[in-house]
Amino acid sequence: MSVGMEAIALKSIAISYDGNASRIIPFQSAELITVTQYGDKLWYIDISGVSDEELLQWFSQSEDIGVGVIATAEGGSVYRGEGYLHPNEPNKAAAIRGNGKLLEG
Repeated sequence: MSVGMEAIALKSIAISYDGNASRIIPFQSAELITVTQYGDKLWYIDISGVSDEELLQWFSQSEDIGVGVIATAEGGSVYRGEGYLHPNEPNKAAAIRGNGKLLEG
């Protein structure tokens, strides 16, 4: 069985959360990482330089960290999925851990 990993640079990330709230995450850099192992495909997004401190604080204090994600790659591809946003306030960063399939298109 093979193991594969791909990193895709992102130019924008929009999330929906907390019922009907939605927001575009302002960042300096972000990558969508996909890992394929034993036929399973896992994904996460690593985000650096998040300037929306209010958003990071909200997720730090919330018990509901589930988000819908629409991420656009530098090359124009669009990815959609559901995941969990894990804030890192001291470093102005965040990670979104995918939950389920990541759809392209």
